[in-house]
Amino acid sequence: MVNLDDINKYRIYLQYLNKKLGEYFEEQSPYIFCKAGCSSCCEKGEYPFTEVEFTYLMLGVRTLDKDTFQKIEQNMIKIKKDKEACNNKKFLHACPFLINKKCSVYDFRGIICRSHGLAFFSKDEHVLVPACVDEGLNYSNVYDFDTKTISSEKYKQTGIKQEPLAHNVGVYYLTNNEITKTLELDFGEIKPMYEWFIHQINI
Repeated sequence: MVNLDDINKYRIYLQYLNKKLGEYFEEQSPYIFCKAGCSSCCEKGEYPFTEVEFTYLMLGVRTLDKDTFQKIEQNMIKIKKDKEACNNKKFLHACPFLINKKCSVYDFRGIICRSHGLAFFSKDEHVLVPACVDEGLNYSNVYDFDTKTISSEKYKQTGIKQEPLAHNVGVYYLTNNEITKTLELDFGEIKPMYEWFIHQINI
């Protein structure tokens, strides 16, 4: 059960995390093509959230106006129906908080939302790029679609001084590192967003 102390620790951590991620995005700006109105990363996913993140997200939901909340509720009802009709083990859906291609709870969004867009290391230390590369977006100017890797040859052809680099920004690392340990911040269980809200919100 998440308490106020957990939320306060999380807010402190977000100050550090937002600064660090901002530095990474600035460093990798030649390869980042995110812009207002682009919601590719919010339209098809599982959106893993920890218990602390989801609790904080719901604090943001409480600040919304009635019309926005009703739209979110309608989105959730649709997702629930789609889930019931889905036979696949992995259920992908649009984020229910995405309205008119904008995040309605942006300031309260989860860690995966904050870090998405950067190249990152998988658990087994492979370099991965965001899925939007397939749409000609992030890292597409240095990505080899045949080998599914960042190409050193393509990088050289760009003439860009800053190398395309991956960082430890996977959700598992960002919720379990030296800073979170120092803060004694226990994020709790992690699971897809759908599994959180289906049990905590009456829809």
